[in-house]
Amino acid sequence: MTQVIVGIGSHIDRERHIGACLDALSAEFGDLRISRVFESKRVGTQEGGNVYNLVVTFESQAPVGELKTWCKHTEQANGRTDQGPVPLDIDLLSVGDLVGCINGVTLPHADILRYAFVLKPLAELLPNECHPITGQRYAELWANFDLGEQQLWPVHFTWRGQVISQTD
Repeated sequence: MTQVIVGIGSHIDRERHIGACLDALSAEFGDLRISRVFESKRVGTQEGGNVYNLVVTFESQAPVGELKTWCKHTEQANGRTDQGPVPLDIDLLSVGDLVGCINGVTLPHADILRYAFVLKPLAELLPNECHPITGQRYAELWANFDLGEQQLWPVHFTWRGQVISQTD
């Protein structure tokens, strides 16, 4: 079994789409480890409201191509199209220690080092795990991250009646 890490985001009917994604992940892959949920402004545009983001990890034997297909199918099942608003975004962030472009997926995902809304939940969920390229622990990467204009804050979130994320 290999550890798979995915980033999940939604800015439209956020609770419903993230809940549906977690349901689908759980049904397909079993036990999930789920980060807190963070809210942030949308990157590149201010239209459509703020985004909820979180990171989820699970174990799987599925190859990268199948994981990519599963993510795209789940996004489409939640209303994502090639154009228009993005109700659900699922990104493969890391699959074990794979590095490079595999079946059209670049691993690890560059957004890990680029965006606070990816690195912060990842650093909280897996603080002692190391980035496959830099070799640095996620907690160390977060401690040295320059937020610049990026703002994010934890939000209260429940899934299946359990609190997944709550504010500090």
